[in-house]
Amino acid sequence: MKADGEGMPRTVTRIPFRLRPPGADLRADYWSTASPSSDAAIVVCHGFKGFKDWGFFPYVCGRLAARTGIPVVSFNFDGSGVRDADFDDLEAFSHNTFSRELWDLEAILDGLATGRLGDLDVTPATRFGLLGHSRGGATCILKAGLRSQVRALVTWSSISSVTRYESFADRWDAGETVIIPNARTKQDMPLERNVLDDMRANRERLDVLASAASLRIPVAVVHGTADESVPFSDAWRIADAVGDLARLVGVEGGTHTFQAGHPFAGTTPQLDEAIDASVELFTRALE
Repeated sequence: MKADGEGMPRTVTRIPFRLRPPGADLRADYWSTASPSSDAAIVVCHGFKGFKDWGFFPYVCGRLAARTGIPVVSFNFDGSGVRDADFDDLEAFSHNTFSRELWDLEAILDGLATGRLGDLDVTPATRFGLLGHSRGGATCILKAGLRSQVRALVTWSSISSVTRYESFADRWDAGETVIIPNARTKQDMPLERNVLDDMRANRERLDVLASAASLRIPVAVVHGTADESVPFSDAWRIADAVGDLARLVGVEGGTHTFQAGHPFAGTTPQLDEAIDASVELFTRALE
């Protein structure tokens, strides 16, 4: 994969690795050029019912690494439900929580900081950029508020609050398992009440807008104006909370996944606009 339009082309390699922090098994990829241009790293986080190989993620990671010269890591959260195949661990999916995702992301950042990602040795990173899609955007906002080495943040189609899951509270309190249908795979995906218990026990720590308001780093809030899953008003809330350091990028007509699907059939103008905004911020803040 090569860069275009910005200096000399850069060839990007993708190296898979596994990281096993306590109680987790993270499948991941390290994307880099032959000669990384900085001591920074970018970490990309998927959202609910997403995973590192879903649709546009491999393309996006390759483009980010090629165009910025900064190594990129993408990974499956332990509770993503994906191990070796498409949603082959629904038990893990059913018990996932925001706190668990924060721990998983912390393990990735710790590995990058030490230069050791499982069995993979990499150049240690001292500065991080985070990019999160949908629910992953909220996780990245929360982590950016906790770790000073995070110097740049991009959200794509991000939720502005974790409390959206409270709509299932009555069913969980009644002892039910909530079932989320997956239209693509035709699976019934179970959700146990772990996420509700986590929200109730950690309301302050999981306050996305409060974390956004605490940030003192540049932020790009990228959101499609026709997002069918997360309303564009969530983007306004996030950008307003961040304040002057935020740039709100409304992708005109963009859907939740910027008109891209799974399997990936190629880029779209909306996805390219989201990538361009991300490259601009990461280049300015991290190089």
